Amino acid sequence: MSEKKTEKELSVEERLKALYRLQTLLSEIDRIKILRGELPNEVKDLEDEIVRYQTRCQRHRDEIADLKKYIQEKTGQIEDHKAKVARYDEQIKNMRNNREYSFLEKEKEFETLEIELAEKNIREAQERQKVKLEEIKADESELADNKHVLEEKKKELEEIVSETRQEEEKIREQAKEIEPLIDAYTLAAFKRIRKNARNGLGIVTVERNACGGCFNRIPPQRQLEIKMHKKIIVCEYCGRIMVDGALVGVEETPVEAPKPAKRTTRKSKAAQEAETQVDITDVEV
Repeated sequence: MSEKKTEKELSVEERLKALYRLQTLLSEIDRIKILRGELPNEVKDLEDEIVRYQTRCQRHRDEIADLKKYIQEKTGQIEDHKAKVARYDEQIKNMRNNREYSFLEKEKEFETLEIELAEKNIREAQERQKVKLEEIKADESELADNKHVLEEKKKELEEIVSETRQEEEKIREQAKEIEPLIDAYTLAAFKRIRKNARNGLGIVTVERNACGGCFNRIPPQRQLEIKMHKKIIVCEYCGRIMVDGALVGVEETPVEAPKPAKRTTRKSKAAQEAETQVDITDVEV
């Protein structure tokens, strides 16, 4: 027969102690996570940033490739237009009437304008190429910096995780040993409260006549019920389970009574002069 008490045999007092002990262990795990700080988030953000810069660089390279194809097309068009101009020049030499001459001159002028437009398009494409190359250079510089920072952050995170992993695993094992001592309903409620609480506290002590979680004042009758340890009592404001600090070995900070204000009375001028005078009966003759 096991020496440990089963869940049904445990009193409310013992379950509250176990629950508070569990909270202490889980708070220690929370402390370890805080020790790691924002490093996991920073690592994730840097990885996303690196992907973003890599995507931008690739997009710029694709645009440069498209611009090169565009320039090649325009260069080919210029050659075609020049060939037409040369052909029109040959035809003009053999013209016999003004009507055909005028038509060929207009065609030649049109092809010349097309050449000028294509050359302008090529210059603009070449300028865009230069801009894209500068953007790639700037993005690659940022990419290299982010990769360097990411390596440092990962190394720092690995060191912290390595230092705290053993301690965290040990605490988790201790927490698993305590959980069976708490009834399923209370344990589920405790975990739900912890999940929703910003500070991760599912059970708190009474501090200065108030809930140690939300700091709302607890009525005297309620405080008496908490100190009796007869049932599980939750805060009516935040829903946290409350426990008497004396039960779990937590000393409550005494509430300092307010100091009474000093009454100051103004003395009359005659009274002040009377205090300074010496009673002649007290002087030896």
